[in-house]
Amino acid sequence: MQTLVTDRLTLRAVTLEDAPFVLEILNEPAFIRHVGDRAVRSEADAADYISRKFIASYEQFGFGFYLVELKGSRVPIGTCGLIKREVLEDVEIGYSFLEKYWGQGYAYEAALAVMKQGRNVLGLKRIVGLTGPDNQSSIKLLEKLGLRFDKMVHIPGYEEGSKLFT
Repeated sequence: MQTLVTDRLTLRAVTLEDAPFVLEILNEPAFIRHVGDRAVRSEADAADYISRKFIASYEQFGFGFYLVELKGSRVPIGTCGLIKREVLEDVEIGYSFLEKYWGQGYAYEAALAVMKQGRNVLGLKRIVGLTGPDNQSSIKLLEKLGLRFDKMVHIPGYEEGSKLFT
């Protein structure tokens, strides 16, 4: 996967060496509340998750989630990328950032770079977004990216419906 660089961020492929950060972000209360509990409780679990989710997506589709780092310091602050779900026709933009980095524009900066790469490099005609109906921060971000609410959808594995933005 091509590394993306923005004014303040570097987006690169997730590697097995990123297991400590993946463990941290998957266990953030906001991640569990809005995305779900992935039952990743150790660095070994995180490495397995990286192999099954991140690396498998790179190999199967040629895209996936990036690790988002602060440019220069290389401090990891989140993940952002594209995901292909079996239950959706289109590719979806996804993101998750440590709460201490919320409200600083990082998610928008990273997501915009991923959207541009998806359209201009990967040739995707349409990229959609999904979020829980009460996740106001995510709804605002999807709207800022130019996506608009389309309909409610049910994604297997989630109890409540999700808002689909197109």
